Amino acid sequence: MLSRSLLLSIIVSWWIAAVGVCADEKPVAGKGKGKGKPHTSVVLILIDDLGWSDLGCYGSEYYRTPNIDALARGGVKFTDGYAACNVCSPTRAAILSGKYPARLLLTQWLPSGRWDATKNRMREARYLSNLPLEEITVAEAMREAGYRTAFMGKWHLGTETYYYPEHQGFDLNVAGRDYGAPGSYFYPFEGKWRIPTTGKVLEKKSPLDGKAGDYLVDRLAEEAEKFIVSSKDAPFFLMLSHYAVHSPLQGKPGKVTEYEAVPAEQQQGKPHYAAMVESVDESVGRVMRTLQRLNLDKDTLVIFTSDNGGFAKATDNSPLRANKGSNYEGGIRVPVLMHWPGRIAAGTICKEPVISNDFYPTILDATGVESKPFQHLDGMSLMPLLSGDGEFARDALYWHYPHYNQHPQSFPSGVIRDGDWKLIENFETGELQLFNL
Repeated sequence: MLSRSLLLSIIVSWWIAAVGVCADEKPVAGKGKGKGKPHTSVVLILIDDLGWSDLGCYGSEYYRTPNIDALARGGVKFTDGYAACNVCSPTRAAILSGKYPARLLLTQWLPSGRWDATKNRMREARYLSNLPLEEITVAEAMREAGYRTAFMGKWHLGTETYYYPEHQGFDLNVAGRDYGAPGSYFYPFEGKWRIPTTGKVLEKKSPLDGKAGDYLVDRLAEEAEKFIVSSKDAPFFLMLSHYAVHSPLQGKPGKVTEYEAVPAEQQQGKPHYAAMVESVDESVGRVMRTLQRLNLDKDTLVIFTSDNGGFAKATDNSPLRANKGSNYEGGIRVPVLMHWPGRIAAGTICKEPVISNDFYPTILDATGVESKPFQHLDGMSLMPLLSGDGEFARDALYWHYPHYNQHPQSFPSGVIRDGDWKLIENFETGELQLFNL
């Protein structure tokens, strides 16, 4: 095995500015340097635990995702999109702040301490239990610029109500709570969860209202449609952050039956999970049709992504290695799609590595809102990649996860990706692994 010093010298030699190359990209109308049209609206759709290979546009032949696939065909698909962390809360904090989780000191999912730590060989690093109110979130930046702002779905960034979305720049908060998963996806969306390693039972109350027969994914889509309609005459920023496809795995019965009929050897994931993915896809279709019906689609940047890789007990992340909770590719590489007719050339495939922190400066750049470089320190605007105009260059991407979790192939580790090279350090053993991706 190569020595540590040799491996480090190899990776350091690749720390050069990376110039983005987007295949089949065509010049599109714009203002140069990627500056967008004032009053452009933004819809950011964040899915929970959706794996990189769980969409038709990323190669799945099992999951039915026609609406998300249409989003990819009509815009740009990033082949090497990354979540800022292999678990949920840190990635969400990175999206909202434009900073790496390590800079925020928010490097683990919230709340913690739920799992058996008796086998840990190291003491875990300390971390914050909330997204600090001192951070100027992307929602606060947009609201300051005159945008209506709304958050819908999973928040999971603070246990106290004063850390909820309405205190972090969102005019409207629908279902954003402290917990990371609902008690149930069926009305009244309540339930109990028993922590496997401690036996403690958590009560999860309903995050929003509804009626008998309602499905949580559909209710959030309905609220998103209402907000778009009510905001049609003014610019808006909507963050639709689905609880799905996180456990509990509860799909609509009719869809579950259809996936159960697929031969076992052709099933990429559990039928309940597949049904949930399809429901999420339908919610994306509802949002897009609402934008089109109101003639807002050409003035709206839509961003679609996931907070981490797929859950090992729900889906198969092949050809990527490992799963949620791991710093191997299956834990951090995620779908990233962007759609903006007339500004992003349809059918664009971009191979440049991008990460959750990039959305904040991209949104400001696309809408013409004043940049906040002191805030989004670790993100870069992707507008040069989207417009084909201007240079995109950065040194590398970084991950710092000094923690343990219950997921397979997880260990405290740090990661550097520079160009095609990826270096992982195992904090327990000191072992270095170098990959050419």
